[in-house]
Amino acid sequence: MTVTTFSELELDESLLEALQDKNYQRPTAIQAAAIPPALEGRDILGSAPTGTGKTAAYLLPALQHLLDFPRKKSGPPRILILTPTRELAMQVADQAKELAKHTHLDISTITGGVAYMNHAEVFSTNQDVVVATTGRLLQYIKEENFDCRAVETLILDEADRMLDMGFANDIETIAAETRWRKQTMLFSATLEGDDIEDFAQRILNEPVTLDADPSRRERKKILQWYYRADDLAHKRKLLIHLLQQEDVTRSVVFIRKRDRVHEVAAWLREAGIRCTYLEGEMVQIKRNEAIKRLAEGTVNVLVATDIAARGIDIDDVSHVFNFDMPRTADIYLHRIGRTGRAGRKGTALSLVEAHDNALLLKISRYINEPLKARTIDELRPTTRAPSDKGPKKASKKEMERRKQKRDALKDDNKPRVKNRHRDAKNVGKRRKPSEKVAVQDVKETSGRSE
Repeated sequence: MTVTTFSELELDESLLEALQDKNYQRPTAIQAAAIPPALEGRDILGSAPTGTGKTAAYLLPALQHLLDFPRKKSGPPRILILTPTRELAMQVADQAKELAKHTHLDISTITGGVAYMNHAEVFSTNQDVVVATTGRLLQYIKEENFDCRAVETLILDEADRMLDMGFANDIETIAAETRWRKQTMLFSATLEGDDIEDFAQRILNEPVTLDADPSRRERKKILQWYYRADDLAHKRKLLIHLLQQEDVTRSVVFIRKRDRVHEVAAWLREAGIRCTYLEGEMVQIKRNEAIKRLAEGTVNVLVATDIAARGIDIDDVSHVFNFDMPRTADIYLHRIGRTGRAGRKGTALSLVEAHDNALLLKISRYINEPLKARTIDELRPTTRAPSDKGPKKASKKEMERRKQKRDALKDDNKPRVKNRHRDAKNVGKRRKPSEKVAVQDVKETSGRSE
């Protein structure tokens, strides 16, 4: 049966009321696929990129479980959610609080970058849901400050990112500590690759596998096209021009390398564009401040690398700009998922130089639709676009010319034999018998005659 409304999922009235408050009308593809088996207590292995509604896909069944099976007295957390970054942990916790606001359920976070004593209330008071980053949580588990025995559901969000960041052993340790749990849900941007498959086999028990391709309905909400650029200077002009358009209300500009983040931010400020930036090694308080400035509208452009932007979730992003094309098609999907969220429309624009053409074709194949080219009259590229149709078939005359050239090269490449004087000096000449042999022959002849 195709699920078209949240009321068909048999959720508690308090959760449906919270969804109505957030103006969530229809479940996304991953929500419609994941929530029914999750409500049955099945393990879930889901593919769901950023922006497809995966957070609510695991929060709603987790919260529904707590409402269906309330405990008689307070105790340690029953739902444990692991995320790769602090920002994502805080955003998941905020969304959980919004969905649980008409209930009595308590939600807390445990992350790094926060003073130890700030987590004291998590250990001393009743908590139903804890959202945590692996490093700090593992520290508390080893110090016996966090009780894992009450955890009934373990949820891993953006598991592929956690593996990329080297957290596999930490997660397996936490999974071992929560071995009394009844359910595990693992969500990843993609299920491709041996690493995530092997990891899932160790963590999950006969999971329902869901591949909610960033597909069809969600992706149609994001308009995608690209502009060809001659060089870096041309890309700079294109970016500034596009950011100055009226429909660009809040945007994220992605840069591939950290070294260029400050440079691009400086260009934008010179052009009168209000912006802030995120880079990988920023201290947490500055990261929070940058995200807050964008969320509150103090600035309307965020310049960031892929690593720095991990886990950030900002509402109402109208545009995503790929100033530098990402290294893989998978990262491209993560980037564009920052816009077109919660049923809204979004736009993803890429600035493509000649050396990006092969990657552009890979992305088109990966998302199963071609990216369309656009131009700005006053900023048209002066160089020709690389051909993506392969070389043209050569004429007969050209084929003959190439054959002659190959034959000539073969002749030139034949090994040359060196003519030595000692090998050639006696060739064709009759050898004279030596004097010794001649005398011996005379003796033999005279002896026979006698």
